[in-house]
Amino acid sequence: MIKKHLLALAVAGVGIIPLVAHAGDYKDDRWYVAPFGSYVKPGGDRDAKDGWGGGLGIGKVINEHFNVELRGFYQGLSTDGGRNGRWDLTGGTAEAQYFIYRDKFSPYTVLGLGAMNSSTNGDSGTGFIGEAGAGFTYELCDNFLLRSDVRYRYNNNFNAKLQPGTDEFHDLVVNVGFVVPFGAKHNAAPKLDIPVAATPAAVAPAPSCSTLDSDNDGVNDCDDACAGTIAGAKVDVHGCPISLQLKGVNFKVDSAVLTPSAKTILDRVAQDLINFPQKNDIEVHGHTSSEASDAHNLKLSQRRSQSVANYLKQKGVTNKLFAKGYGEKQPIADNSTEQGRELNRRVELVWGN
Repeated sequence: MIKKHLLALAVAGVGIIPLVAHAGDYKDDRWYVAPFGSYVKPGGDRDAKDGWGGGLGIGKVINEHFNVELRGFYQGLSTDGGRNGRWDLTGGTAEAQYFIYRDKFSPYTVLGLGAMNSSTNGDSGTGFIGEAGAGFTYELCDNFLLRSDVRYRYNNNFNAKLQPGTDEFHDLVVNVGFVVPFGAKHNAAPKLDIPVAATPAAVAPAPSCSTLDSDNDGVNDCDDACAGTIAGAKVDVHGCPISLQLKGVNFKVDSAVLTPSAKTILDRVAQDLINFPQKNDIEVHGHTSSEASDAHNLKLSQRRSQSVANYLKQKGVTNKLFAKGYGEKQPIADNSTEQGRELNRRVELVWGN
């Protein structure tokens, strides 16, 4: 019954989960007293009629299945014309009770051993008794249970000669009483292995995207429509690239041949464009300083921009690349100084709309 109640609770409260009960998890280990009354149905060997009696047990709960108990009792049997007079039976047992399960209604079996003094017709003798039977308890509240059992009792009086022809007696005993445990009941139900979600350790709240700029392009992650913008690129208000000056991409003197260091830089640029592709077309703009004629510089810048476009394509860039040479027409520094002329010799990537 208890398993049915617990299963229903598990399904209703936390979903269908495996329930496993362990006898070792039963924690009720209280002491108790158990007064009782007895009805005795003697065997024919006593030559007596039915009788009544009572007694008291003191016991302890051991675990989910076992109680141990010491009992004392008195019982009287009438003869009503039999050969002997009244039988007075006084004795005690030490017994173990095995509970099949613990619940409001709890069935058990019992086995006890002890001694009993029998008095009849002016004689008495003390002998051995053994009892075996079955019964149940019914819990009205934590500290009060009804109890009843039926027992077979064997009695041997060891040559006391209380009854002619035999010293062995066989009785049927029915006991009815109650059990009063001492103290509060604690964890009487078996513990259930119910998975419980672990309480997470306190963690700091995740930062807002408005405070993050993962690609360092100056646009926060909430507004950035182009994640992973290539480092150094100018971007629009949405974080998408507009242009990128390829600093350090140089050529051999008066030619479109890339230097080894320029190729190393372009390798990184190509990888960035592959990792975070923008589907827009890209124009490769070439610019020169003003040392030679306008026509020469225009042709040189066109060849250099085409050289860069070809190299990026060779490295796997999938954007459409268009080479455009502007010669010396768009300087960004003073061509009268060497420092200014170096700045004017440049290649830029410009993204289309």
